Amino acid sequence: MAPMIYGGGAEESLLPRRRRPSLAGAVFNVATSIIGAGIMSIPATLKVLGVIPAFVMIVLIGIVVEISVEFMLRFTYSGDARTYAGLMRESFGRWGAVAVQICVMITNLGCLIMYLIIIGDVLSGTGEDHLGVLQEWFGVHWWNIRAVALLFIVVFVMLPLLLYRRVESLWLSSAVSVALAVVFVGICSGMAIAALIQGQTQTPRLLPDLNGGLSFFNLFTAIPVIVTAFTFHFNVHAIGVELGKASDMMSAVRIALILCAAIYFAIGIFGYLLFGEATMDDILVNFDQSSSGSSLTSLLNDIVRLSYALHLMLVFPLLNFSLRTNIDEFLFSKRPHLAVDNKRFLILTLALLALAYILAIAIPSIWYLFQFMGSTSAVCLAFIFPGAVALRDIHGISSGRDKIIASIMISLAVITSCIAISTNIYNMVV
Repeated sequence: MAPMIYGGGAEESLLPRRRRPSLAGAVFNVATSIIGAGIMSIPATLKVLGVIPAFVMIVLIGIVVEISVEFMLRFTYSGDARTYAGLMRESFGRWGAVAVQICVMITNLGCLIMYLIIIGDVLSGTGEDHLGVLQEWFGVHWWNIRAVALLFIVVFVMLPLLLYRRVESLWLSSAVSVALAVVFVGICSGMAIAALIQGQTQTPRLLPDLNGGLSFFNLFTAIPVIVTAFTFHFNVHAIGVELGKASDMMSAVRIALILCAAIYFAIGIFGYLLFGEATMDDILVNFDQSSSGSSLTSLLNDIVRLSYALHLMLVFPLLNFSLRTNIDEFLFSKRPHLAVDNKRFLILTLALLALAYILAIAIPSIWYLFQFMGSTSAVCLAFIFPGAVALRDIHGISSGRDKIIASIMISLAVITSCIAISTNIYNMVV
């Protein structure tokens, strides 16, 4: 049996004894891994796809994600690997592991940078026309500009959470994060219902508005957004190995997927009802009273924006956990377990946090990068790699049905991603 990279096994005895991971804690950690910045783009996907196709896509992608995770866990517990990279190494050798590690690095680092950018937008705004919450409350000062406000959050909020050695230790912050997402959805639904009663909402389109060939291909650009919103495969082993049983992990995954699908569709339909065709790619911009001309109260605007910013602060440690572990496994595969090497753990943690902070200050927006991640690294982690493992079937445990599903999963992922990438490139240059 290979060493347990994420806890358990021989290294477990070297760590301080903690409470046994629970199913509820796993559900919160999975749900927090799923719900990130993607929730803000779900209303825009309803605007592009229409309500019915968007609902169908959310359900279908959720089902396919559940199947892909089942593939991962089944092959993990049939072999010696206890990490995603180790799983791919067993099936495809060193280059399989490297492919996973690179995709995790691209996806997670990109998301962490974007989280900091959005938190900076909420607290310090994007300019004179878009003031942040701190600037609206206290005026513009040196201590609430983006660089200083983010530095405070990074040092006093995120760093303490990043110093935990086990992902299970984050269960409470994950529970609070999920609660904040529910609060966000609750406020949006309340405002949408109030606007509906007052006759201030627009009738949402049930089907897409196709105005030519390009509009049809634009539909494919919305699919990677949903794929990215459901991608949490980089944390499957981190959470599952600590939980112990594959059956328990699958139960946690199914519960979390149902919860997140409900949250996604709720924020999608209520956000679309509130803002109609004016719904932005990032719905948070619609809650900026100075830019949207909304009649919403300042209090509700601030609660919506701050609840989302706090949610991202608590999601940040979970994505950083898998990013840190993959980079360590990539660079120091023959060194002792990261959690018991204090010097290496601290250096890697501080280096990644500093890199994300510097890039978040230097890059004003990475929405195009986020779209491309959904079409490339995220779709590889969510569908292509798990499907490839099932097709490779080194343990002889894939049924004929499994291989058919895996083939369809990979084919649809590749076709959809190619169309989405091509359409995005066309829209950028034309």
